[in-house]
Amino acid sequence: MPEPAKLDRDILRTLLSLAGKSAVDHLLYVSDHPLPAEEVKGKPWRKKLVYAVTQESLARSLEEEGFRAVTLPAYDYGRMERIKVALVLTSKLFRNGETVLCLTGQGKTIDTMIKIRVGEEDEDVITLESLGLPPEIELAVAEQVLLLAQAVGQEGFEGHPVGTILVLGDSTAVMEKSRQLTLNPFQGLSEAERNILDPKIREAVKNFSVLDGAFVIREDGVVLAAGRYLQSGGQNVKIPLGLGARHAAAAYISATTRAIAVVVSQTSGSVRIFRNGEIIYEMHPTHRRI
Repeated sequence: MPEPAKLDRDILRTLLSLAGKSAVDHLLYVSDHPLPAEEVKGKPWRKKLVYAVTQESLARSLEEEGFRAVTLPAYDYGRMERIKVALVLTSKLFRNGETVLCLTGQGKTIDTMIKIRVGEEDEDVITLESLGLPPEIELAVAEQVLLLAQAVGQEGFEGHPVGTILVLGDSTAVMEKSRQLTLNPFQGLSEAERNILDPKIREAVKNFSVLDGAFVIREDGVVLAAGRYLQSGGQNVKIPLGLGARHAAAAYISATTRAIAVVVSQTSGSVRIFRNGEIIYEMHPTHRRI
């Protein structure tokens, strides 16, 4: 392969020099093209380096060389989304208050840098850990479900407000306690073709959010169904005044299974997460693009 352009190389070296600052605790390098050995050897920031790659074999090879490494889902993420997913998967390596310098780009060219203060960013994906989600739910999947719910709440569909429920986890029990309202648009697709980690599937879920009923999503992100009817549970669950049948159904399914239910309010665009029949997290949009 040809050597990178001199400007790209100079930019990379400048960004890497920032990792040597005492204020930086970790360097998260999100790329399938590891740094050249000469750029790393003997550098004081070598122990700060964490790789995020899409190939398990590459991650193992880097670990054998003494680096920390995680494996990202191999989907066509944009740069910022790639960093967000990498932060989720490396969250156990970082502590609140630490500063993480994140680098990524296109191919061998690193052109994007973001500085994260763990636990202090408004959109910090690491805060999901504090919710105490069921351990079988993959954190990267939960992050994408939450971001998707926010997008539905803010954008609606073709200029119209939309509300929906995304039920994540304990999918066998959820399917048993629900029934199909409409044709399931995900039926017949292979599991690889209907994973919520795939940006194309998230876009499809946004479009299908106009359907009545809930989405059922497995712990690993596979979308099992859309348009599922969930029981509301009557007086078995209590929800705050002003919340309607959609929230009651989410509360009930989360109270009677190990699943969490993420609800998008059609009237306000607010997003609420239910677990064990109670709201454990809620967000209210500052604006709606409808």
